[in-house]
Amino acid sequence: MWEDFKAFALKGNVLDLAIAVVIGTAFGKIVTSLVEDLIMPAVGLLLGGFSMAGATYTVGDASLKYGAFLQSVLDFFIIAFSIFMVVRIFMKFRRKEEMPKEEAVPELDKKEELLVEIRDLLKKQQL
Repeated sequence: MWEDFKAFALKGNVLDLAIAVVIGTAFGKIVTSLVEDLIMPAVGLLLGGFSMAGATYTVGDASLKYGAFLQSVLDFFIIAFSIFMVVRIFMKFRRKEEMPKEEAVPELDKKEELLVEIRDLLKKQQL
């Protein structure tokens, strides 16, 4: 059982996934700080000092914290857009690496040139 687990855990995909989770967590913290510390205060200033996160609607004893919900929705869209941009940048780099290199056309000697000409003439006659 230990050998099977070791083979599973050391596969490239599992290691890549683990690294992606760690980086994603750190990236999420950065984006959360961006939203909470920069974007939402700016939105609050634009709305005249209104804090969206503290917005509530009270019905009897229940209080609906719709501001916190809207904050979470905004966080989601900013995180999704940020990840989209990062993936897009990585895909541009990958496309540049995967671009096929132009193969040098080998020079033909005189015999090969004659054979190519004969082939082309035969094709024209068949049409």
